[in-house]
Amino acid sequence: MTILKSPLLCLCALLSLAGSAFAAPDTDWPKKPIVAIVSFPAGGSTDIFARSVTAPLAEALGQSIVVENKPGAGGMIGLQAAAKAAPDGYTIHISALTNQSISLALFKNPPADLQKDFAPVALIGTIPHLIVVNPSVPAKNLPELIAFIKSKKGDFNYASQGNGSLSHLESTLFMQRIGATGTHIPYKGSSFALPDLIAGNTLMMFDSVTASLPHIQSGKLRPIAIAAAERSPLMPNVPTLGQDGMKQFDVENFYAVYVPKATSPAIIAKLEREIRKILTNPDFKARMAAQGIHPQFANSERLSEITASEASKWDKAVKSANIKID
Repeated sequence: MTILKSPLLCLCALLSLAGSAFAAPDTDWPKKPIVAIVSFPAGGSTDIFARSVTAPLAEALGQSIVVENKPGAGGMIGLQAAAKAAPDGYTIHISALTNQSISLALFKNPPADLQKDFAPVALIGTIPHLIVVNPSVPAKNLPELIAFIKSKKGDFNYASQGNGSLSHLESTLFMQRIGATGTHIPYKGSSFALPDLIAGNTLMMFDSVTASLPHIQSGKLRPIAIAAAERSPLMPNVPTLGQDGMKQFDVENFYAVYVPKATSPAIIAKLEREIRKILTNPDFKARMAAQGIHPQFANSERLSEITASEASKWDKAVKSANIKID
C-alpha cells in the first residue's frame, strides 16, 4: 500500500477527488430517466408537441424521458409541480408559455411563476388557435357566427381549455368585441372539451389547430376563422379573424422548455444544444407542420426576454378587459 507522506500531496489528492465529485452531476448527466411535466392533458396541443420533442431528445441524451400530464387551473398545477422539483436536471417543464402567462395575470396568488421559479432553456415553437363549432351550427363564416350568437340572446354554452387559459381569454375578449354573452364552460384541456363540443353540448370554442385538426378532417367540427396573423397551410380556405372583419385579434401562442431555478448552467446548455438540433431538423419540421405546429428555436437568453414580454403583455390585456376567473 502506498502512503502519501507529504501534506501537500494529500491536499492535492483530496481536492482532485472533490473536484471530480462536484463535476460528475454535470459532465455525466443524465444518468437516469428524466421527467417532463406538461400542464395540460394527453391529446392536447401542448402534450402532442411535448411528446414530439421529447422522443428525439431522449435519444440524443441516451436516457428515456417520461411525460407527466398534470392538468388543471389554467396550467398552474403542472407549473407548481415543476417549480417544486429538485434542480438536478431530472425534471423539465414543457410550457404552454402564453397560456401560463395569462394564468399568472388572472390568478390573485399564483403558486408558481415562470420568471421567478424557473431557468429558461429554449423556445420550441408556436401553435395557432382557431374558432371551431359543432356542424349543427348554421354559420359558415365569422359574420354568420356572430349573427347566430346574437340571435341566441345569451342562451348558449361555449367551451374553453380551462379557467385562465388562452382559450378562455380569447373567448371572453371575443364576446366583449361582439357585445354578446353566453355561459362559459371551462374544461381541463382540449381533450376534455372537444367531446362535448362534438356532441353539441357547447356551441363553439377557441382551440389549437393541432388538437382540432383530426375532428375537422373527419367532419365532426367546422372551422370558422384562425386567431393568428396568417392562414394555416393545412386549412388554406379558412380565413383569419382579421380577414373576416375582426381586426387585431391574432395571437402568437408560444411553447417553451424550462427547468427549476438553480439547475446547473452546464445542464441547461446541453439541453439547449440538443433542442436546437431537433427543431432545425428538416424531417422534424415537416412532421410538425403536418400537425399545425410551427417549430421555432430561440436560446435561453432570448426565451428569458420573451417570457418577460408575454407576462407584461397579458397582464395588461387581462386588466384592460377586466376579466375575472369564473
